[in-house]
Amino acid sequence: MSATLYRHGVVHSPADPFAEAVLVEDGVIAWMGSDDTADGLVAGVDEVVELDGALVAPAFVDAHVHLLETGLAAAGLDLSAAGGVRSLPAALDAVARVAAERAAGDRRVVLGTGWDDGAWPERRPPTRDELDVAGQGLPVYLARVDVHSAIVSSALADLAGLRGLPGWSEDGRVTGAAHHAARAVARAVDAGERTTLYRDVLARAAAAGIVAVHEQSAPHVDTRDGLRELMAMTADPVSGLPLVVGYRAEPCVTVDDARALLADLPGLTGIGGDLNVDGSLGSRTAALRHPYADAPTSGALQLTAEQIANHVTAVTRAGSHAAFHVIGDRALDELLLGLRTAADVEGTAAIAAAGHRIEHAEMVDAHSLAQIVLLGLRLSVQPAFDAAWGGPDGMYAARLGPGRAAALNPLADLAAAGVPLALGSDAPVTPLDPWAGVRAAAGHHEPDQRISVRAAFRAATRGGWRLAGLDHAGIGELRVGAPAHLAVWRAEHLVVQASRTSSWSADARAGSPLLPDLGPDQPSPQCLRTVRAGVVLHDALG
Repeated sequence: MSATLYRHGVVHSPADPFAEAVLVEDGVIAWMGSDDTADGLVAGVDEVVELDGALVAPAFVDAHVHLLETGLAAAGLDLSAAGGVRSLPAALDAVARVAAERAAGDRRVVLGTGWDDGAWPERRPPTRDELDVAGQGLPVYLARVDVHSAIVSSALADLAGLRGLPGWSEDGRVTGAAHHAARAVARAVDAGERTTLYRDVLARAAAAGIVAVHEQSAPHVDTRDGLRELMAMTADPVSGLPLVVGYRAEPCVTVDDARALLADLPGLTGIGGDLNVDGSLGSRTAALRHPYADAPTSGALQLTAEQIANHVTAVTRAGSHAAFHVIGDRALDELLLGLRTAADVEGTAAIAAAGHRIEHAEMVDAHSLAQIVLLGLRLSVQPAFDAAWGGPDGMYAARLGPGRAAALNPLADLAAAGVPLALGSDAPVTPLDPWAGVRAAAGHHEPDQRISVRAAFRAATRGGWRLAGLDHAGIGELRVGAPAHLAVWRAEHLVVQASRTSSWSADARAGSPLLPDLGPDQPSPQCLRTVRAGVVLHDALG
């Protein structure tokens, strides 16, 4: 038996909003209350943590990540503005530096991620010819920030056999099948390196206060073996790693297909995730009802309603739940048509009870929202997308025009309709930074679509457990008897958000748990400790 007492702090718990201390015994919250009472418990515990005013809160769950690609991105070239690359020449210079440092005969792929042509003065990506020169003939793969398209060199195109595949362009831009083939070559690593990348990313997640992640695995992202390894290596809290909640995006036609996949991947939570109905807005591959404002295309569907209906029916009958990547409004129309068709076969109640998921769902109008509610769908959303690309001068406005762009990511509408929400990063698309997601949800570019910090925090914690169907025994909250999944935070100011707007109070007498002040001028909270079922995953307490 082990026991840790956290005292002289602030405990975020709706069950006891005035608690100053919390006792964890054998991985479970055993007690919460005042410091006066806590002082009498000191002699009976193994560890006493003096919080000195720090906040103890439920740990975060990132509801949409790609661990291998996040690890590869960290190990490769960072072509984002945060990485110091703010122009096309700077990107080419970065590739040239890597090529110049390579030893003779080293033909490993030069891997870069994060470039955003919309933010560059040149307003265009590199070309294949430019990569051939900068890369000195090496295979080069540079993924756009949304990871739904890339630019490749001639050597990479030859290595992956890209010419002639759907999505290949002579200027080196790849989407669709050509991009999937390019990614397969670019992410080819041996088993030992893959394990190291997994562990490194999960350690970074733990340092960000994350106790669980929803891994959205797919054939074009990682292997079944990789997902099997991730689920096995994190199944027990004593691993010292965040839990990997596994999703695998392989389409099923029959219930036997779904059952076979579940049998091959023990512990699999859902069948889907990055099961793509369409692509992305940045790469202009998201399927739209009307053409893009800056190009003569409406994107493309990757799944039909018939395929969607077959998959949903198969997964529902297998006792699991499906999840689909959907960005554009035409893609959402197709998804909802497929779900309604499945409901005609299985019954609306059965479909709603299964808890099927939509990942992203950026373009949701009133008609679509009504169907989402009727079908009992759950949404994994990424508020950081709005922070990165929303607003009148952002990528969304450039791609769609200001009118359509203003309607993207309608978080408040979804929350008001009672749609279960969870927050994710889609790492490596945006960083593993859950407070940034909460801040983005509360500071949405469209004021009418902002949700309270408290609502966003709940979606970023308990919401992730709920979408995975794991929200039992109080998991995701700090209450007696619940698993001790918690994080300790140092924040400049702790406040209560009094309404959906930015009205704040530091007075806890109203009985609302305190949270960090995430105002625009406030620094992000610092994670001091992350705990999963009583096991310390990250410790910076000194």
